Amino acid sequence: MLKYNPLHCLPSSEELPYSGDTLVDNELQDLITGLLKAILVLIWSQRWDCFFRVDMGIYHDPNKPAIFRDGFLSIGLNRFIYEGLRPSYVLWEENKLLILVLEVVSQPYRGEYSTRKDLYAHDLGILYYIVYNLQRKRKEPLEVYKLVNGKYVLISGNPVWLAEIGLGIGREIGTYQGITREGLS
Repeated sequence: MLKYNPLHCLPSSEELPYSGDTLVDNELQDLITGLLKAILVLIWSQRWDCFFRVDMGIYHDPNKPAIFRDGFLSIGLNRFIYEGLRPSYVLWEENKLLILVLEVVSQPYRGEYSTRKDLYAHDLGILYYIVYNLQRKRKEPLEVYKLVNGKYVLISGNPVWLAEIGLGIGREIGTYQGITREGLS
C-alpha cells in the first residue's frame, strides 16, 4: 500500500529564493540588526541550538511567498544545516516555530502595527514581537510585545527581560562601526 505524505511534495529550502526583492529601507536598519547579531554571536558563541538571522526569507505557507523580517530568532534546533548554512527558513522543514521577530520600522509603515502583528500572533504564534521605531514621537521607540492568550501584550521597561529566551533587549547610546547613536542591545 502506498503511503502518501504531502510534506514530500513541498519545495525545500534549496528550491526557494534566498532573499526578498525588497532591500532594507535604510542603513540604520542594517546597523541595528547587524549589531544585535554580533552581540548574540558573542554571548552565545558556544550555543548550537539557536538560529538568529537578518533579512532572510521565512516560509510559513507553501502557497504563499516568503516573508522577510529585519531579524528573527528560533531556539531548539541546530544552528547549522546544509553544509553549514540555511538558504531560507522553511517552517515545514524545521518543525520549529520562531520565538522572536524584530521589525526596525522605516517610512512608510508596512503593516508593523496591523497585518504583520496579526500574522505573527494568529498564524505563526511567535512569542515575542519587537518593534523599534525611531520615528514615533508620542510613544517609546522600542516596543516589546509578548503573546499571551493569543494576543500581544506590551511589556514596559528598558531593558525588557525575555525570560523564555534568557536575554534582555533595550535601548542605549553607543558606538558601532564608527557611528555613535541610539541603538538596541
